Amino acid sequence: MESFSSWIFGSVNGLSRSICGRFAQNTPVDRPGGHSYAIIWQRCGPVMRLQVTDLFFRPLFAFFIVEVQSRKVIHVNVTRSPTDLWVAQQLREATPYGQTPTYSIRDNDKKFGPSFARVATTSGIKVLRTPYRTPRANAVCERFLGSVRRECLDHFLIFHEKQLSRVLGAYITYFNRARPHQGIQQRIPDPPALSAPFSHQPSKVCAVPVLGGLHHDYRRVA
Repeated sequence: MESFSSWIFGSVNGLSRSICGRFAQNTPVDRPGGHSYAIIWQRCGPVMRLQVTDLFFRPLFAFFIVEVQSRKVIHVNVTRSPTDLWVAQQLREATPYGQTPTYSIRDNDKKFGPSFARVATTSGIKVLRTPYRTPRANAVCERFLGSVRRECLDHFLIFHEKQLSRVLGAYITYFNRARPHQGIQQRIPDPPALSAPFSHQPSKVCAVPVLGGLHHDYRRVA
C-alpha cells in the first residue's frame, strides 16, 4: 500500500508540475537542423518491435525508436510484414539530415538483418545487441512497451493497420508532449516551445481529451 501511495503521489506531482511549470522550466527543443536536436541524438536510440493482434487474430507489428536520455519517441510506424528492408527504411526515415545517434540498442530479432546493419553502418551508428533473455539490458524499451499496452492498446479493439497507426500516433503525441515521466524528474520529453511569459497569477486549467478521453492533457487557459 505504501509503494502504491508513493506512485500515486509521484503521478499527481508530475501532472501538477507539468501544468504549473511546463512553459517556465523546460527548455525548448530545436527542430531538425538545430544544434539541440543533434545533441539529443548523440547518445543512443533503442529500437524495438511490438506485435499486436487485431480483432480477427491477424498479427500487426509496430516499430519504435526511443531516445534514452529524454525518453522521447523519435519514430513509429506499423506494418503487417516487417521485412529486413522495411525495418531498414524505418531507421533511414528516423535519421534525416544526417542527425543520428551514436548507438542503437536492439534485440536479436532476425528482422534486423543485413539491410538494417548496412543502413546503420553507413549512418555511423554502432548497433548494440542485447544478450538473450535479459530484458533489463534494454530497460527503457521494455518499460515503454509496457506503457503502450497498459495505457493505450489494452483499451482498444484493433480492426486494421490504419487504425493502429492512428491510435499509436495519438498516444505517442500525448506521450511526448503531455505525459510527465518519473525517470526524468517529472519532465516532459518534448515540451512545447515557450509562447508567452509565464505568469504566477491564478488562471483556469482546461482538460484536453486524448484518445477519446482515455487520457487528458491539462493546459492553462490564456
